Amino acid sequence: MSAQDVPAIETSGLVKVFGTTRAVDGLDLTVPPGTVYGVLGPNGAGKTTAVRMLATLLRPDGGQARVFGHDVLHEADTVRGLVSLTGQYASVDEEMTGTENLVLLGRLLGYRKAAARDRSEQLMVAFGLTEAAGRLVKTYSGGMRRRLDIAASILSTPRLLFLDEPTTGLDPRSRNQVWDIVRAVVAQGTTVLLTTQYLDEADHLAARIAVIDAGRVIAEGTPGELKASIGAGTVHVRLRDAAQRPAAEDVLARALRTPVQQEADPVALSARVDDAEIAAAALAELAAAGIVVDEFALGQPSLDEVFLALTDRAAA
Repeated sequence: MSAQDVPAIETSGLVKVFGTTRAVDGLDLTVPPGTVYGVLGPNGAGKTTAVRMLATLLRPDGGQARVFGHDVLHEADTVRGLVSLTGQYASVDEEMTGTENLVLLGRLLGYRKAAARDRSEQLMVAFGLTEAAGRLVKTYSGGMRRRLDIAASILSTPRLLFLDEPTTGLDPRSRNQVWDIVRAVVAQGTTVLLTTQYLDEADHLAARIAVIDAGRVIAEGTPGELKASIGAGTVHVRLRDAAQRPAAEDVLARALRTPVQQEADPVALSARVDDAEIAAAALAELAAAGIVVDEFALGQPSLDEVFLALTDRAAA
């Protein structure tokens, strides 16, 4: 196997036990290099515990894990030289400026003072933080702190970057900025393992996704493969008149022979279906009932629907 073919991460039967709880229970993962790999799971699924073992912060209790071919237990120092971790909460010092944080970390990584300052300036520009470089981090917004935190993680460009729920609590604009940063990091050759509670985030960023529950992988594939795996499409209907929604719900439930969901939009309904022909017949029945439809679409289920179908729980 050539160096290019070596997985960025490869685990086999990985186990971590806390007391009587098996937080990770036989985890099998293979992460190809040079991509974003998403890890989804409900609260307590073992996502963060798995990341901490892969980053050599926790000692596995069983199984094997390798990072670019190096065993995380027996070659921990080598692995640490290949990876960087951004956790769920910003790890920068709030009583220092953005520049001071990056320069200090650069010095700890072995940069000479001038090189550390140069690298800090490069990252401040790249992450849109130049105007805030001289301000104390405690004055930064949540999105600015997360961008600074990721900048700190790539001071010395890692081969593998762990992002553990990097956009939790951020507003949509800040989330999009972090997404752009992730794409830029991968474009430079870094592999990213992303855990997230936002399913649309995984859908936008990840080339492949593993869904884990109770410490094990229960499904794995591309977003499209996972959506296809539950064997259903979703009908989305938007009505012209909100007053007709109760009648439309009755017609659809009867025609589709499946429960119909009322969406937050007062003119919107949705339902999961297995047969496109039944969906077309339902549209005809709506018209026959005098219900005016402005929009009718049949598409793949969302990752949210896939997640609920696989775990019977909400993501977190």
